[in-house]
This record gives sequence, C-alpha cells and structure tokens, in this order.
Amino acid sequence: MTSLSTTPKLSVISPCFNERESIPLLCEQLAEVIEENDYHAEVIIVDDGSTDGTRKLYPELCQLYPWLRVILLRRNFGQTAAMMAGIRAARGDVLIPIDADLQNDPRDIPRLLAKMDEGYQVVSGWRKDRQDTFVTRKLPSMIANRLIRAISRVPIHDLGCTLKAYKRDTLEDVSLYGEMHRFIPIYASWAGGKVTEIPVNHRSRAFGVSKYGLSRVLKVLLDLVTVKFLGGYSQKPIHFFGLPGVLMGLVGFVLAGVLSVRKVFFGLQLSKSPMLLLAILMMMMGMMMVMLGVLAEIMVRTYHESQGKLTYRVERELGGEQHRSDEEEDIGTPEQRGTG
Repeated sequence: MTSLSTTPKLSVISPCFNERESIPLLCEQLAEVIEENDYHAEVIIVDDGSTDGTRKLYPELCQLYPWLRVILLRRNFGQTAAMMAGIRAARGDVLIPIDADLQNDPRDIPRLLAKMDEGYQVVSGWRKDRQDTFVTRKLPSMIANRLIRAISRVPIHDLGCTLKAYKRDTLEDVSLYGEMHRFIPIYASWAGGKVTEIPVNHRSRAFGVSKYGLSRVLKVLLDLVTVKFLGGYSQKPIHFFGLPGVLMGLVGFVLAGVLSVRKVFFGLQLSKSPMLLLAILMMMMGMMMVMLGVLAEIMVRTYHESQGKLTYRVERELGGEQHRSDEEEDIGTPEQRGTG
C-alpha cells in the first residue's frame, strides 16, 4: 500500500457532492490503478457540502486507504471552488482531477501520464464516445465547445471533461471562479504551455442524478467572455474598451455634423429628429468607454505593481553557470589572486 511519508509525485483530485454510492467504488478503482502502477500518489476528495450521508463514509475509507485525504467544505460552493480547494491542497508534481460519479475511468490515468511524458504541460481527456443524453447534455456541450475553440484558438474538443493531467507549475498562478476550471487548458496554452488531448473512456452514470442542466451552458459562455478578456486584454484593457469607444464617438460626431448641415442649409427641425438623440448618445457612450478603458489601465498597473505580479513567464535560463565559470578562469579565484 502506498505511503505518504514523503511528498507524493501524483495528486488525484475529486470534487464530490452527494455521491454516497459512488465514492467507495471510486476509491477501490483508484487503489487498483495506484497499486498496479506503483504510483507514489495521494487522492484528495473535496466534499462540497454533501447532505446524503457521504460524509459518514470518509473515516472508514481513510483508515482503509492511507493515501486518501478528505477536505470537507462547510457548504456547497460549486465544482470550481471545490476544484480550487483540491488544487491548493495538492502536493504532487502532476495533478489529475477526476469526477466522483464514476463516469471518468481511473484506468485512463496511466495513459494521461504517458502522453504527458512526451513533453506536454496539460493533457486533456476527450469523451469521444460520451454516454449522456443527447438533447440536455451532449448537444449543449458540442455547441459550447465549438464556440470556445473558435474564440480561444485552442484545439481542444472537450473542455468539459474533468479528467485531465496538469503539471503543477501550470496551476500555481491560476485562480478559479464561476465555471472556469474547464478553461485551465486555455490559460496554459496562452501562457506558452504545450496542450494536447487524448480520447478517454466515458461511462454511463450508475448512481444518482446529474448536478448540471441547460442553465450551465449560459454560465459557461459568460465565463468565456471573462476568459477571453483576461487572456487577450488583461494587460492592455484600453484596447478592449477604447476601440469601440472611439468608433461610437466618431459615429456620434458624424451624425451630429450631418444634422448640423441639414439644420443650417435645409431648415431641419432637430426637435423632431430622433437622430439628434442617437448622436448625443453615441458620443457620450464613446467617451464613457474610453474613460472606462483608462480606469482599467490604472487598475491593471496597480494590480501588477502592488503585488509584484510579472507580465511575463520565463521558461528557463541558459548559460549562467557557464558564464560565471568562464569569468573565474579569466580573473582567477580570490586565493589565486592573492586576496582574502
């Protein structure tokens, strides 16, 4: 049986909410994978406020499986918050989230790790043969994934699949809100990480009911807007707000000019023309958008400078040791130079 006396190399994270029947089977299946592959691993179950008796199972399971850790949240905070709690608690070099409802297959974990050994920072699972209802689950997911791929330019077919493998450093600076846990591969890709996907087994739900509905699609799409903004404009928000602001201001200015010409030369009664209100509205909105962009620029600079946040990521640095060795050969060590 795997011991956690030293830091584990692999952390499996499973957010859980009302999965009393599934949790013992999930632990049993994970135990088989861990022991067959001799993984130095930990499994972290984050209980997101279960009310069906799931919490009564954990003491016995922790006695049975020494690698099992359980985090109990005070109430139901949602899957993303539970995932964030597991990520923050994980100690492994590689983190693998997995659903607690048994629809993800733990036997896909070795395949994810093998693919990661080819040099990838993120390996995403693709439920190519998804075992869910078409209208309420598969169709909305297909639409959302196609839209996400078009906007993010990251060629992942199934961002909704929980089963993924992450290098630890990919998640160190990630803070998740809303439904954003599914967008981690996008963050990683935008940060210069290598991201790929492999088909994984997807099983029908054996117990309970799904916690997700059609309303989740709208939440995901709204979060996508936030992700796109953070990824493309978080360091230059004036480009996001300023361009439409300037365009609206120009449209308003042109309309005002046309109305002025018609008033002076053709006697147009401006009080009877709705175009005057539109021109004023466009100019005011344009000015407000530009000012919003300026304020956002100030906030971004304050955020980065006050917390010491860097606007870049260094993959690695070459030549430092060699450069110092060359210098020592040229000038000698303190003893060789006769100095103390």
